[in-house]
Amino acid sequence: MDTTQLNQQIGDLAATLGDATRRGIYITVRESIEPVTAAQISELFDIHTNVARHHLDRLVADGYLRVTQRHSGERRGPGAGRPAKYYETTDKEISVQFPLRRYDLLAELLARVVERVAPDTAADIAEEVGREYGRELAAEVGLAKDAGFETAVTAVAKVLMGVGFESEANAADRVIVTRFCPFGEAASNHPEIVCKLDQGIVSGLLESANAKTVPVVTPHVTGSSDCLTEI
Repeated sequence: MDTTQLNQQIGDLAATLGDATRRGIYITVRESIEPVTAAQISELFDIHTNVARHHLDRLVADGYLRVTQRHSGERRGPGAGRPAKYYETTDKEISVQFPLRRYDLLAELLARVVERVAPDTAADIAEEVGREYGRELAAEVGLAKDAGFETAVTAVAKVLMGVGFESEANAADRVIVTRFCPFGEAASNHPEIVCKLDQGIVSGLLESANAKTVPVVTPHVTGSSDCLTEI
């Protein structure tokens, strides 16, 4: 692939999904069993309905979402009012063909280095590094302090989505479900390090929100299963 074509692909993708909130909205709609409305997105992401509608319409314009005028459970007949817009994902693929850069290999080799340099304390080191990074993320996004447990856990899941995780908060069950981890095969090959790193990131985020909790990561059993962070 020549540089011009690559730059065009990156530009198109970044213009639509480079915004962390919009990326999170896209993932939310994609994972939803039913189509969603702007009002639902507004409530979930704590943004004004007009802002939610702007993000949704931008995703529609760029082909990632489509509008369906009526939801299966929507009321019809006299007094029902104007039908709301519902949004669902299209079949458009998100992919960019990058020149070969083996960041996955780098992660794998760095995990091996940590295991050899500090075999007895590798997991503790990974957790502390993750906690430091979690605090940095919290400061970067302005994570609210003393917002309450449910709000804090939901905010943590959103922040994780912004850095490449595909996470969903279930505050009632005190769990964050991660369906995609950006660490790739390194997470499967070195779960004792990578999962402690994940655990540390969540800890740092929650500490910054003054949520007095102890997260515990249970890694996925297979490559296609979910990773659970119990809080």
